[in-house]
Amino acid sequence: MSKLLFLPTSRLTSLHLRSFTFSLSRLPSAVHLSPIPLYSPLPKPSPVYSRRCFSVSAIDTKNDGVFSSAKEEMKNDATAEVNGDGSARGSSGEDQYPTGEFVFEEYGAWKSFVVKLRLLFALPWQRVRKGSVLTMKLRGQVSDQLQTRFSSGLSLPQICENFIKAAYDPRISGVYLHIEPLSCGWGKVEEIRRHILDFRKSGKFIVGYAPACGEKEYYIGCACEELYAPPSAYFALYGLTVQASFLGGVLEKIGIEPLVQRIGKYKSAGDQLMRKNISEENREMLTALVDNIYGNWLDIVSLTKGKKRDDIENFINEGVYQVERLKEDGWITDIKYDDEVMSMLKERLGTPKDKKLPTVDYRKYSRVRRWTLGLAGYKDQIAVIRASGSISRVRGPFSVSSSGIIAEQFIEKIRSARESKRYKAVVIRIDSPGGDALASDLMWREIRLLAESKPVVASMADVAASGGYYMSMGAQAIVAENLTLTGSIGVVTGKFNLGNLYEKIGFNKEIISRGRFAELTAADQRSFRPDEAELFEKSAQNAYKQFRDKAAFSRSMSVDKMEEVAQGRVWTGNDAASRGLVDAIGGISRAVAIAKQKANIPQERQVDVVEMSKPSPTLPEILSGVGSSLAGADRSLKELLNELASSDGIQARMDGIMFEKLEGAAAHGNPLLMLIKDCLSSL
Repeated sequence: MSKLLFLPTSRLTSLHLRSFTFSLSRLPSAVHLSPIPLYSPLPKPSPVYSRRCFSVSAIDTKNDGVFSSAKEEMKNDATAEVNGDGSARGSSGEDQYPTGEFVFEEYGAWKSFVVKLRLLFALPWQRVRKGSVLTMKLRGQVSDQLQTRFSSGLSLPQICENFIKAAYDPRISGVYLHIEPLSCGWGKVEEIRRHILDFRKSGKFIVGYAPACGEKEYYIGCACEELYAPPSAYFALYGLTVQASFLGGVLEKIGIEPLVQRIGKYKSAGDQLMRKNISEENREMLTALVDNIYGNWLDIVSLTKGKKRDDIENFINEGVYQVERLKEDGWITDIKYDDEVMSMLKERLGTPKDKKLPTVDYRKYSRVRRWTLGLAGYKDQIAVIRASGSISRVRGPFSVSSSGIIAEQFIEKIRSARESKRYKAVVIRIDSPGGDALASDLMWREIRLLAESKPVVASMADVAASGGYYMSMGAQAIVAENLTLTGSIGVVTGKFNLGNLYEKIGFNKEIISRGRFAELTAADQRSFRPDEAELFEKSAQNAYKQFRDKAAFSRSMSVDKMEEVAQGRVWTGNDAASRGLVDAIGGISRAVAIAKQKANIPQERQVDVVEMSKPSPTLPEILSGVGSSLAGADRSLKELLNELASSDGIQARMDGIMFEKLEGAAAHGNPLLMLIKDCLSSL
């Protein structure tokens, strides 16, 4: 998926740190560049935080107990390698960090008794029949935020926690996964796969069922003990693609001239509007990304299935679609319908044929408390602050709740964690392609201040690039998945010249101004004057230098060294680690283990991981969102009559491209440019 950010033409221009988020999909599907919701704030911090405990036990390879300055902590010259199960295998500097590897430990007699006693008096919605099978359907969107029962999607932290709880829950006999097409990045896929492998350490079974399967789905499915598919299953293991489309010719025909200033030769945000074909730099970057992800997939699958890498690649290149062939070559365990798998599980568990298989689904099991299973209530606490979505400074009047990073709300959480004496360390979990440059800088500053009082570790999910990376580099250590998209140290800004379009539709706009550069962004009916273009470029260059220089300082690099890996280039987590942009490869469990190390907490000691972000959306937020949508529609109608020329925001979708322009408090679409969207849609 690819992202384009454009700035308003009638408001003071702000710079955006924005990355491309590339969707790598199986052939023959093209990469679709779907949007990330904009101007959607995180929920207002609640004084009551949810306590979530991960049973983390890690091998501490080096625990020097020294909490040194952030500048010294973040120096890393290591390269990252990968084990067969997708976990990190450090080399050189990465060896200083604990792995965060999950170690399953059987409960002793006393703790088992306590857990059974708690289960006996569990609340009705937390009760599960003994011998139940946990069923989870992995499909569609997977959020990195906690979710309530009012949300229809999946939550990565709740999926992972369910695996951990099920491993220790004496009532759960195994897990049955329905794996269908997923709409998430490879970072989340790696996290899910890791937790499947961790669950298997408990000795309980985990069975997968894949009626429709591509590369991401198989990456998860092959980690299961057994994988089944129906006779008519859609298996499309044909390879990966990435595609970029361009609107330069279309906009030229309808009279729109994009005036884009992008700093960094790899900063391709803006190319879709300005160019008619792909640049060599963009081609180089995309090729490296798809090679990295495809190569990782081949390596992991070959190690998991015990086959040679060349054999796996030859199978993919054959274009095999017959399920029978998948069984013959050992890609799946057997061909069975869902009811046949359920009958097999009943027989395995000794359930009478006339009885239903006892199951508990994902949503109900998510309500089981960790404390009930003896996985919470520890002395030491580590806070987790989650930041997902596009970055903006303030919440817009019609923004959708619980989506996007609102700097002022995020800063409140950071300050709360800094002032609290309960938390020994903080993990900041980031899943963001970037956004407003000023907002990113303000959050970076607060993270740095937090790091002066207690250890701070950044954990990256699918993407933490541009403004998302800006936030991360304020931490003392950065942990990314192998296939996290990160880096993109660059800026992009611009406006539209709508003069030719205005002339075609008979629209006129006159501006009376005072000040030499007053019309810099307000005059959308003409291009820049030479002096305006010079100022615009210098402003963007200044923003880029600030970003690059702070990145160099934060990562203990020289500016020249940082320039080599900056230039707006997007890296996978593995490549970023080898270039000093990331410290360690792993998921949130490794980030917690590193936070324990820096807080001088022994790795064998369990900690409570406290989520400072409340689950969303709540019922009031849903109702509020409906009201905001209605109000926004009413406002758009009024603007169409009274303020056609305002350029508060634009969204247009064509051939899978999403290009967006944001500004401050403006979250509603510009009516005039919505007409352009309709024009594009009808072409």
